[in-house]
Amino acid sequence: MKLFTNKKKLRSEIRKINNISLVPTMGALHEGHESIIRKSVRGSGKTLVSIFINPKQFNNRKDLKNYPRNNKNDIKILKRLKIDYLYKPSYTDVYKFKTKNKIYLDKFSKKLCGQFRKGHFRGVINVVNRLLEITKPKKILLGKKDFQQLYLIKKHIKKNRIKTKVLPCKTVRDKNFIAFSSRLKKLNAHEKTKLIRIIKVLKKYKKDLITKKETYSFSLIKKKIISLGAKKVDYIKIIDLNTLKKPNKNKFNLFYAIYIGNIRLIDNF
Repeated sequence: MKLFTNKKKLRSEIRKINNISLVPTMGALHEGHESIIRKSVRGSGKTLVSIFINPKQFNNRKDLKNYPRNNKNDIKILKRLKIDYLYKPSYTDVYKFKTKNKIYLDKFSKKLCGQFRKGHFRGVINVVNRLLEITKPKKILLGKKDFQQLYLIKKHIKKNRIKTKVLPCKTVRDKNFIAFSSRLKKLNAHEKTKLIRIIKVLKKYKKDLITKKETYSFSLIKKKIISLGAKKVDYIKIIDLNTLKKPNKNKFNLFYAIYIGNIRLIDNF
């Protein structure tokens, strides 16, 4: 594994390689990241992982400051997974150049997390666009847990005719159906127990909606989730992944964003 902190040196190294797969991360790597990286390594070509905590996608300074960091463990994981390149840039390296592509934000950016995190998706698309211009990968691998982010990046790439293929990767879960997330590491044992109970209720809620046993209103399910220990509920929505609207049939994903203590967690299933 070769480590780069400078885009010029990285470009010099990879400029003749036409089959690079990019896995962008903010570090604090977990089983979900590992699954995506393994998928990349198994494919043809070279794997490039980036670690950059992007300030522009945080709408809360305290959240940015408290975002989990574990550089030593990240390096250990990436070496074990035998990636080819690691790019750990500074803020200046990522942002001090003029991009060729304009940021494109699809209207879906105003839904779900976009309603609660002002400027978040503009920050996400900005940094991903810059990483794409720096590395020019053939493929970019992204997790389905962040479905909204995945969708918006795909739209940006298509709109700008960027020659990078998006590979969606399945969500990896633990035995309690909790999707692995860097922020999970901030939960204590008591908070984790609360989350396990909440996930059980949300799974049943989806099942009941499919079987038409129940048609709880949002206010009722929200009240139930808060009674189980959620500090706050931003949204619980059911969405048809093809139309991005309220489903007419029983094929849909349930999306949620909740706070356990001060930690915001999102998922869809």
